[in-house]
Amino acid sequence: MTRVIVVNSEFFGSGSDELGRKLTGPFLRELWAQASKPEKMVFYNSAVKLLAEGSPCLDALDGLSQAGVELLACGTCVTFFDLKEKMRMGRISDMQEIASLLVNPDGTVTI
Repeated sequence: MTRVIVVNSEFFGSGSDELGRKLTGPFLRELWAQASKPEKMVFYNSAVKLLAEGSPCLDALDGLSQAGVELLACGTCVTFFDLKEKMRMGRISDMQEIASLLVNPDGTVTI
């Protein structure tokens, strides 16, 4: 079973961006601490900022990567936010790969 977590914003949840910013790091650190981890995490829209220079979550994302979690960034989103030279984690993916992961019947969770 392939487990995929989709992160579609730099903020955890919707409503208050300030609260969402405070929740993102702790969520990723808790995910890193879990014995069971996803195989892949897909980052699109403003979530690609979490993989770039200056992100307050790079420690947790590095830990997840070191634990074998594949971190995938939407290439169109990276270009839109002009982050190509600032990416510090993961690899740039494309919509074909992302779409195939999102229709994964085994287990996709969007946060």
